[in-house]
Amino acid sequence: MFDLKNEFLIDEDVIFLNHGSFGACPRKVFKTYQDFQLKLERQPVEFLSRQVPDLLAEARQELARYLNVEASDVVYFPNPTTAINMVVRNLDLQPGDEILSTNHEYGAMDRTWRFMCRKSGAKYIQKPIPLPVTNHADFIEEFWSGITSRTKVIFISHITSPTALIFPVKEICQRARQSGILSIVDGAHSPGHIPLDLGSIGADIYTGACHKWLCAPKGAAFLHAHPDTQPILDPLVVSWGYESEKPGTSQFIDYHEWQGTRDLAAFLSVPSAIRFQYEHRWDLVQQRCHDLARQARDGINSITGLEAISPDTPEWFGQMATVRLPISTDADILKERLYSEYHLEVLTHYWQDKPFMRISFQAYNQQSDLEVLLRALNVVLT
Repeated sequence: MFDLKNEFLIDEDVIFLNHGSFGACPRKVFKTYQDFQLKLERQPVEFLSRQVPDLLAEARQELARYLNVEASDVVYFPNPTTAINMVVRNLDLQPGDEILSTNHEYGAMDRTWRFMCRKSGAKYIQKPIPLPVTNHADFIEEFWSGITSRTKVIFISHITSPTALIFPVKEICQRARQSGILSIVDGAHSPGHIPLDLGSIGADIYTGACHKWLCAPKGAAFLHAHPDTQPILDPLVVSWGYESEKPGTSQFIDYHEWQGTRDLAAFLSVPSAIRFQYEHRWDLVQQRCHDLARQARDGINSITGLEAISPDTPEWFGQMATVRLPISTDADILKERLYSEYHLEVLTHYWQDKPFMRISFQAYNQQSDLEVLLRALNVVLT
């Protein structure tokens, strides 16, 4: 059940411990993706004009069922960054308005908010969340202490990119709705990584990547918008869905789904990725990979003698864990040494000017991969 390495296209000469950056696609799903591309090239008019509308609707329905939301409230995007850019450009931000976030957010999103705040005069407030985190209740109170009378938007990651921590977004979104504050959740790392029920979370806006932990082809992501929020979301790219000659049942879908000629194969392959995970008991895969992440975290902390950044519980991390590195570590040199000397692909980076390592485990990883990493770090960090 767990010997799934041959199901993926990962280079056998590389120990791949960085699934969190760009994901990896199973052979079976990639074949579906290529089949759609071949159909496009063999008869572009037939495929795009006659087949794609129904195929996209089916793919959206499958994704919506997986997320436990209505298909009319979900639209595909190539990545969460594009989706959030669409949303941010539609917000009526005024001078003095505040967007409350954390200092754990993805760098591209930080840049998006700073760009728009410079244009609007609004303020992007990154509430410091110090490490180690302790429990969700304390986190919520610490984060909420950043709310002011000027807070118009909350923007927060479900699973953070630099620190790989799971944040209690459901509780944050509930408080935001009660306070009349728009909630936007960056769930890039969540689909396929942890159980995900968007209907229960209740965010006004939630975006996630399908090409990361859901293992769809690159260029597949989604944006879910609460029906009350959809009227403010004009298209980022104005195309045939605006002032549509054949409007569908959802203006939200009309506005955002069709952006002119492009390769839609990644979107259409998402149902194949969902089926692949169901067929391979992904709940058990996630448990096994969490255990590997836990062992990696404990093993590296034993080597460095440094403190863990969160409690040892699935409440705080899943298949991906971030650990501190000695302050003297050059993160860039370490990453290159691990790759060139040990064929280990692992993310090392700086966060808050300190070096960290983020380790990802997916279905293709084995205990032996973890052992190679720990042996290598015993050499290069001591």
